[in-house]
Amino acid sequence: MRPLILIGGGGHCKSVIDVAECAGYTIKGILDVPENVGKTILNYQIIGTDDDIKIYIANYDFLITVGFIKDPILRLSLHEKITSLGGRLATLIAPSAHVSQYAKLGIGTVVMHKAMINASAEIGKGCIINTYSNVEHDVTIEDYCHISTGTMINGNCRVGEKTFIGSQSVLVNGVSIVSGCIIGAGSVVRKNIIKKGIYSGNPALLKIQL
Repeated sequence: MRPLILIGGGGHCKSVIDVAECAGYTIKGILDVPENVGKTILNYQIIGTDDDIKIYIANYDFLITVGFIKDPILRLSLHEKITSLGGRLATLIAPSAHVSQYAKLGIGTVVMHKAMINASAEIGKGCIINTYSNVEHDVTIEDYCHISTGTMINGNCRVGEKTFIGSQSVLVNGVSIVSGCIIGAGSVVRKNIIKKGIYSGNPALLKIQL
């Protein structure tokens, strides 16, 4: 494991630091906005901005520690910047999580404490699989999704790219969600979602079309 450079210094960064330390990684430092350079987060210094990525390409791996803020566009653009410069994104799994040997994870994905990813699940690149979430067998989660704390995604579901699933939501077996949706916390998705929008409730209903 090469040492890590983290990009993004908010609350999600703190959670990722804890997972990375538990997984045995060394963290070189954090890249963030210019006004925060020199500050520290959980004893790790903010050592530059994303303009400094090229300095660390040869000797470090990268993790995007910007959360899903309204949409994943910033996370996606940072991933693309790293790869375009020839950098390498780490895939981080908490030691307390269980990822089946028959599951697949994309580059840059983070699996947080106590998460479960079961057999034949496929997780795309740049995803956040948050604390205590459960991704069951034969689920497909496409790129740049955020599966929030305590979410239950049952077998054979499909989650389109750039989708946010709020905490403690449930997807019943076999449902699919179109790309770019936001599912509010505590929602129950009982049937396929085919229109991009913001959904909430039990059953999850369209509140705002995007």
